[in-house]
Amino acid sequence: MAANPVLSAPDGDRLDKALGSLDFMVSVDPYLNETSRHAQVVLPPPPPSQSPHHDFVFNAFAVRNQVRYNRPALPLEPGRMAESEILARLTLAATGMHGADPGAVDALAVEQTLAKAVRDPDSAAYGRDPGELAGLLTGESGPERRLDLMLRLGPYGDGFGARPDGLTLAALLAHPHGIDLGPLRPRLPGPLKTRSGQVELLPAPLAADLPRLRAARAERPAGLVLVGRRHLRSNNSWMHNVPALTGGSNRCTLHLHPEDAERLGVLDGADVRVKGAGGEVVAPAEVTDAVRPGVVSLPHGWGHGRPGTRLGHAATTPGVNVNQLLDGSLLDPLSGNAVLNGIPVELTAVLPGESN
Repeated sequence: MAANPVLSAPDGDRLDKALGSLDFMVSVDPYLNETSRHAQVVLPPPPPSQSPHHDFVFNAFAVRNQVRYNRPALPLEPGRMAESEILARLTLAATGMHGADPGAVDALAVEQTLAKAVRDPDSAAYGRDPGELAGLLTGESGPERRLDLMLRLGPYGDGFGARPDGLTLAALLAHPHGIDLGPLRPRLPGPLKTRSGQVELLPAPLAADLPRLRAARAERPAGLVLVGRRHLRSNNSWMHNVPALTGGSNRCTLHLHPEDAERLGVLDGADVRVKGAGGEVVAPAEVTDAVRPGVVSLPHGWGHGRPGTRLGHAATTPGVNVNQLLDGSLLDPLSGNAVLNGIPVELTAVLPGESN
């Protein structure tokens, strides 16, 4: 779904081959990119102008409480599915219910949420009839009814009539530019799920990992180490296909400290070969003191231009895939996440006439 792990995950070439061996693959993506090119079926969602929007993710980072919901500015073309319908139909197909009404997915979500809420003593819906509450929900679609449910049960909601001035979908629709809910409020210890009921600054798993960390600090690589970076206009690989976001300082270059450049005989703008545990790439050097001596940096998400993609603009400046330098089997022991930074690499200048 709208992802490009062939470029954004370690050992992308191996994943690329694995995806090509699948019997069937479906992608929900507006682009035919390095990953979705393997799909037998690509389902592009409508653009933002034809999609409703309520910000679930970034409201968590807001510095003031506010809420807004916008219906699509433009209608869908005949026969085109909303993104929610695409996902609902895929859910039904994956659970053996292909052909069922996609609204059944939303209805089930509402049913399960209300069943839990009416049993929760801290919920405004506690002890009430879930069927009655479901009948009070409004909205033109299943997703709107689910949003109405979440608003009503939320900390600012009307609690299905318990707080008449609280939030509902109807209230949001009456205020298309949003509703200011005031400054942030203290929430702790409510959201904490720790056994102690407190913020655990040094939980046992982290404490147990400290000896390994100390040992690792004493075994630092003698040569160069690689770190990634992201440009403001290049947070994700798909942004390289938007002309207005490319060019200028948004380039796929290897940042290299002047001291290291002089020691290795690398000139600013010259091609350098970078070799890591997962492979090697060639990129132009950008000599800069933005990195420390002993550290080099390649940006995330580049390496476009593979056969079968339709990223016309991105292919004009493809760059190289930094993740191809990484060992995909190298994981952080504590979290299980792939190791993406602090990777030992070797650097050599590409001589004139030498093949890339």
